[in-house]
Amino acid sequence: MGAALTRYRVIAWIVGVALILLVVIGMPMKYGFDEPILVETVGQAHGFLYMLYLLAAFDLSRRAGWPLKRMVLVMLAGTVPFVSFFAERRVSSWVTTGQSERTPEPVAG
Repeated sequence: MGAALTRYRVIAWIVGVALILLVVIGMPMKYGFDEPILVETVGQAHGFLYMLYLLAAFDLSRRAGWPLKRMVLVMLAGTVPFVSFFAERRVSSWVTTGQSERTPEPVAG
């Protein structure tokens, strides 16, 4: 499962950076300065990379034995800027400690 985690971590960071470039730099350039080139290039790259992210998240979730709800939430993390970084840390923690939905997680309180 170590290789699946590594693949997931790498693609999560790449997708996160691409999405931040797209939203923080590309969108203001397109709509504020009428320069759509960054959105056109990074947007397509992000779309392709997000598909790889989905595959990596699916592979990891099946190997880790996660339930559907957790798998879907991890997959959706690549659609919101900065969330993929948070999700990558949580997923790494879950995998390295062997946590799944079948074992209760500590309740923060």
